[in-house]
Amino acid sequence: MIRLFVPGPLAGGADLALSVEQTHYLVNVMRLQPGAELLVFNGRDGEWRAVLAQAGKRGGRLAVAARTRPQQLPPDLDLVMALVKRARLETIVEKAAELGARRVRLAITRFTNADHTNVERLRAIAIEAAEQTGRLDVPEIIAPEKLGRLLAAWPPDRRLMFCDEAGDARPVLEALTGERDAPWAVLIGPEGGFASEEREKLRASSYVTAVTLGPRILRADTAAISALTLWQAAVGDWR
Repeated sequence: MIRLFVPGPLAGGADLALSVEQTHYLVNVMRLQPGAELLVFNGRDGEWRAVLAQAGKRGGRLAVAARTRPQQLPPDLDLVMALVKRARLETIVEKAAELGARRVRLAITRFTNADHTNVERLRAIAIEAAEQTGRLDVPEIIAPEKLGRLLAAWPPDRRLMFCDEAGDARPVLEALTGERDAPWAVLIGPEGGFASEEREKLRASSYVTAVTLGPRILRADTAAISALTLWQAAVGDWR
């Protein structure tokens, strides 16, 4: 059944307005007619069955019926991702949503090879991925921030898996042995890697677990997907 993210509150009997874009998607792309059923979620109230009650050129309306699943959240996992070129970054956000990251924090490092991004476009990609994967929340996309500033405000109770491909780190599954499902983050650098001063600061931080993703040099998108997969298998909700 088609799933749709809606920002408004959900409850039995609620009447929800659809945007022009959402109505176009349901009627012209997915070929739904008034009376058709779909599933809706907002990241707070669980998943609900709804009926397309009205559809027109100026938008549509949904009639919310019954809840099908209570609200659930994935593990408290952030992806801290250095900015990379647009196409690869969009792939990373999509896959981070599929792999259960709660947030994607965009970072600017010394060797970052992109200086801006369309955060709203990335949020739209995260919503679409959440709709397709069956998750009941949408990953938060946090605007770019310099890595130094981000680390200066880092909460000490959140572990950071630093994917350090230039150092003598342990293999990721070995490094995560015995770790617990707590607030975590995964840090992936740009295509040019981390600067020496960035690596030194990270390796000296008590909350950091440095890991290697294997003997081959990985592109940023491959590294992000691999790191999230391995973390979920070792510490997250794949166990």
